[in-house]
Amino acid sequence: MLILPEILIAVAGEAPQPGWGVRVVGDVITAVGPHADLRRDFPADEVWEAPEQVLAPGFVNAHAHLYGVLAHGLPLDKAPSGFWPFLEDFWWPLVEDRLDHEMICAATDYVCAELLRSGVTTVYDCLEAPYSLPGCLPAQAEVARARGLRAILSFEATERVSRENGQLGLKENADFIRASRAAGGLVSGLMCFHTTFSCSADFIRQAHALGQELDALVHMHMSEGVHEPEYALKHFGARPLEYYDRLGVAGPRMLASQCVQLSENEIRIMAERGVRMTHMPLSNCEVGAGIAPVPELAAAGVTVGLGSDGYVNDFFEVMRGAFLIHKAYRQDPRVMPAGLVWQMATEGGARALGLERVGRLAPGWQADLQLIALDLPTPPEPHNLYDQLVLWRSHAHVRAVWVAGQVRVRDGVVLNADLAALRARTRAAARRLWSL
Repeated sequence: MLILPEILIAVAGEAPQPGWGVRVVGDVITAVGPHADLRRDFPADEVWEAPEQVLAPGFVNAHAHLYGVLAHGLPLDKAPSGFWPFLEDFWWPLVEDRLDHEMICAATDYVCAELLRSGVTTVYDCLEAPYSLPGCLPAQAEVARARGLRAILSFEATERVSRENGQLGLKENADFIRASRAAGGLVSGLMCFHTTFSCSADFIRQAHALGQELDALVHMHMSEGVHEPEYALKHFGARPLEYYDRLGVAGPRMLASQCVQLSENEIRIMAERGVRMTHMPLSNCEVGAGIAPVPELAAAGVTVGLGSDGYVNDFFEVMRGAFLIHKAYRQDPRVMPAGLVWQMATEGGARALGLERVGRLAPGWQADLQLIALDLPTPPEPHNLYDQLVLWRSHAHVRAVWVAGQVRVRDGVVLNADLAALRARTRAAARRLWSL
């Protein structure tokens, strides 16, 4: 099939190509070039005409908590006064500790459809639900497979409930990584634990040893607020990344999310050790955590992806946050240009997650694509396209989405998804969660 848009973004951050399109065969892109060349070279192919639309790589949501939608609007006597109260008084007791398989699956199904509608073709989900063990990841995977995203799933193992529960979490990850590899397809797993303040040194080493044994990335939340750096300095005499480096686990297999409160030395270690990072600009604001030093990380050569964190799932809003927040914080409009934000939202996220040939439109790469409407009030040109898309588009402008060559959204509608029914199921799950 030939997909022929008005403009093509083949590699996010590089110059867009007017009048270019792609050829898709099966689950891969086999050719990229001008419309006329594609029509000449492949005259028998079906043609998807896309006037007034831009064809771009699908977004990679490199960090999500799909179950987080159930917490939207949860009744509270008072708002948390900081990051630690957010965890201790709200998120752990009122959300994560109450989750069961039905709640997790209801939220996963609804949010996966919501993500597809906003151009997301890959999502990494981090599930912490200690009382849903075992079997929560296989249950979630069944939903993700049916919805058709490229999904990486993990369980956020932690010793905060008990040592035994922590071991159940690590086993859930290891078993799921093995099972998903055996099954093949678009769903896979990675190793995951929580933080330095909820996991012992032996537990952290064990998680990384399992990651090495299984040749899998190891994810953790790191320095989301001031609590963890203060805790690490008090208990270990070092900041979190310095502590991980001392434990011998800081390296290319390490995927650290949030990374809001970093020192210059930690940025240096991340760059030197090849640690990967995912940035959640909107949720960091919501919990009052601060603003991550993403411009400095990118300048140092750290691989950075973007994530929704289960907060606002329209990925255009996530990009808009990354584009604007750092300009205001640094008081410099040159910071975080739109092309860099697009790179983080696509190939940057894929690289952070260790995915190969995902995140750009090139021969031999996966056919994860989206078409976005260009009915803008001013002319979309190569010199302004990234800014126009970041500032003036939303999920409502996504016209079509392909994952591994399969159409998942057509004319702005998620295929094989009754959104009203998905919403009703999610609301029922949320009401049950709230009432416990």
